[in-house]
Amino acid sequence: MAKQGQEDTLLQAKLEDAVRISQIKNRPHFVGFLDEREAVQAKSLMRSLKFENYMLWGGFSGSERVVFGAFPDYMEPGESFFPIEAVTASFRKIDTLSHRDFLGALLHKGVERETLGDILVEEGRAVLFIRPEVSDFLLQQTEKIGRVGVRWQKGATEPYPAAHAFEEHSSVVASPRLDCIAAAAGGTSREKASEWIRAGFVSVNHREETSLSAGIEEGDIISIRGKGRFVIDRLGPPTKKGRLGIAFRKFV
Repeated sequence: MAKQGQEDTLLQAKLEDAVRISQIKNRPHFVGFLDEREAVQAKSLMRSLKFENYMLWGGFSGSERVVFGAFPDYMEPGESFFPIEAVTASFRKIDTLSHRDFLGALLHKGVERETLGDILVEEGRAVLFIRPEVSDFLLQQTEKIGRVGVRWQKGATEPYPAAHAFEEHSSVVASPRLDCIAAAAGGTSREKASEWIRAGFVSVNHREETSLSAGIEEGDIISIRGKGRFVIDRLGPPTKKGRLGIAFRKFV
């Protein structure tokens, strides 16, 4: 937790610097890629600073990892300003590569995590969103991912590979409280789910939540350490016995 606190403090300093530089030098300034929790932190900080002329963008709609951009007052934030490039890796369809394979190989080569955005993988192709400073290195120095040969090129053709696969689930709960929803998602009792929540093992929309009675809404993302991540698609309708039918998906 101490390390997490240090990282949060460092991120806050970077974001505050980005805002200050954008205003002093009258040009956009960027931080990241940020993960989903960091993006939530960035939005919260901007609210506290009452700074609205910013944008979060990861290269495509729905991206999980995003770059934070602070813009001077005279500029309208826009996607085209962001220092993000798409690159495509092609490989034989008989070879199997995953997000983890690409990420592990690139980190092993010394590529910093904050320069890498989403990595979308499908049969025979991967699309990576990256900062421009690592583009040439990636294209020239990375001929293999693991033991699989890959061929790189700048740019990417839509539609992009799907970001996630899901398992669909449904259940019935007593109420839309977090302890009830976490129990259903985690496939356990309400008492056990309560233990997870009290221990800090459960996050709602990328923020740790320790209140058992926290209300859950449709669209919320719940993460349970060791159990996975879930998006709540439907709450209701009530059953004849007064309980609540729910539908949710598990990220796989």
